[in-house]
Amino acid sequence: MREEIADIERQLMLIGRYKELATTAAAPEERRLERASSYILLNRLESEGPMSIGQLAQAFNLDASTVNRQTAVLLREGLAERIPDPEGGMARKLRITDEGVRRVAGERGYRLHGLSIVLKDWTQEELVSFAEGLAHFNASIER
Repeated sequence: MREEIADIERQLMLIGRYKELATTAAAPEERRLERASSYILLNRLESEGPMSIGQLAQAFNLDASTVNRQTAVLLREGLAERIPDPEGGMARKLRITDEGVRRVAGERGYRLHGLSIVLKDWTQEELVSFAEGLAHFNASIER
């Protein structure tokens, strides 16, 4: 195995371990999203619009039963709702609610604030390069 790949694996492990350092603690009265999967699914619903369980499963390369369990949490907490397919299809779709939009915006704010602290000494060029590298990495995952 190439040494560079081993270095990347170690850095990803550290990102996973320390990712919470890039977020700030919520005020006691503010409810944070409890699961990373909630934030990810709600982000997709916010950006793409209503999606079926099958579409979400395909988007994240997950089993539909896994997505069904994850979206059940969103439905129970009032962060998403089931609606008829706007295009007239048979499957019901999930749509983010106003509360879901509010909670995603709050979570995003915490994460952006934390990242801005961690990355405060980085140059514009370093930030652009890092963002491009991560985008390339994520595109490779989704292939």
